[in-house]
Amino acid sequence: MSLLQSKTALGAAILCNLLAMALAPSAFASSHREAPFITQNPKVDATDFYMFRSYEAGRGAYTTLVADYVPLQDAYGGPNYFTMDPQALYEIHIDNNGDGKEDLTFQFRFTNTIKDAQFTVGGKKVSIPLAINGGAIDTVNPAGLNVRETYSVTVVRGDRRSGTRSAVTNATGGGTSFDKPVDNIGNKSIPNYAAYAAQHVYAVNIPGCATPARMFVGQRKDPFVVNLGETFDLINIKAPATEFAANAESATKDDLAKKNVTAIEMEVPTSCLTAGADPVIGGWTTASLRQGRLLNPAPGTTTTASKEGGAWVQVSRLGMPLVNELVIGLKDKDRFNASKPSGDAQFADYVTNPTAPALVEVLFGSAGAKAPTNFPRNDLVATFLTGIKGVNQPTTVTASEMLRLNTSIAATAVGAQNRLGVIGGDNAGFPNGRRPGDDVVDVVLRVAMGKLCTLNIGCAPADAPAGGLHFTDGAYLDEKVFTPGFPYLATPIAGSPQM
Repeated sequence: MSLLQSKTALGAAILCNLLAMALAPSAFASSHREAPFITQNPKVDATDFYMFRSYEAGRGAYTTLVADYVPLQDAYGGPNYFTMDPQALYEIHIDNNGDGKEDLTFQFRFTNTIKDAQFTVGGKKVSIPLAINGGAIDTVNPAGLNVRETYSVTVVRGDRRSGTRSAVTNATGGGTSFDKPVDNIGNKSIPNYAAYAAQHVYAVNIPGCATPARMFVGQRKDPFVVNLGETFDLINIKAPATEFAANAESATKDDLAKKNVTAIEMEVPTSCLTAGADPVIGGWTTASLRQGRLLNPAPGTTTTASKEGGAWVQVSRLGMPLVNELVIGLKDKDRFNASKPSGDAQFADYVTNPTAPALVEVLFGSAGAKAPTNFPRNDLVATFLTGIKGVNQPTTVTASEMLRLNTSIAATAVGAQNRLGVIGGDNAGFPNGRRPGDDVVDVVLRVAMGKLCTLNIGCAPADAPAGGLHFTDGAYLDEKVFTPGFPYLATPIAGSPQM
């Protein structure tokens, strides 16, 4: 084995140990079950957030926002499947002036309506126990669907609680209520799920935007890839010895390969997201629950199982991937989920003096895996808190964690995207925003071990002895597994594949 191969294999082994030691046992991916409290509330658990210049042909003037929720969905998980929480508030926030506060927020609220389909059995009408009533589901709100899930969207300009509020409306015929497709129950109930879901892509009018946007909310194949099962099994992994080759897909070990998520997606005219001459925007997603909950000891046909009330309390937050997993300490994970970017000074030590590289050095320092020596870690401050100067740093910036996108950088066309984004020479990719095909696990691990130092960003090459190692978890990801246009994420796995 050559020295390069040895170093790459070492990098993969280091990654596995890093994940095993640095991740809480409940963490499953980019932000799946990442904090103690959120494990109790999967319907409001944000799993991934994406923000990128649309690369679908003819859509270069748009920016796509994707917030994924409800982790680890087994396709066969009936009979109730994975509806969103009607008692929750789901939000996507945009900061377009660099102050760490939202200037534009899209708020999503959901409603579930049980149609109470009944069969006549022995002369009596009896309510059926399932979400479907029989017959193919092939159109919006078909008669055979027993549970109808709808949602409304409000755009808030200014503070998300006290700003100016307006309803997002259907560009075809008006209206403020939108149908969400039922999950992919199986091929007998929904013979052509891709065509059925496509009917739920809406052209919408956002007040204050001259051009209609597009919107979709529904189940998708989980876009994240990660190898965790073998990591937790005492690092029982066969890691790639060299950088991925053309047949890299055959080496992939993805523990989310059979899982779905629920995606909230908007494709918005970029001009509606930016402000003034600064093309850089920041974005993140949150979910909130009511402060109080009273359980009903005897729910009935006209009463619910619980009653929620009081102020909204934020319980989930996600901007940059892997922050709450690999950066924030266990004792502060719930605190981070409840916080705002403008208050991130309280978490600064986790970025300027990170523990993950130190753990790697403890484990493998004698073999050359030395942690970067520059403190504070200004390279990580640039990556997570301010944006990288000349790439995605706004004109005026307040240090705060969020995903930042320079909308003046043109999208890289389908087939030409580099899975490593900026460190792979593709400035249209992560951490300049995030596309579905960006392999953020590999990128974040390489950056944590000093990759940016080798590029003289925030530090010098001499500060990062291991900055050139090809760290990887062995789970390959690139753009080829996604569709070339909105809603980009792949069709969800069917609960029953039989025809």
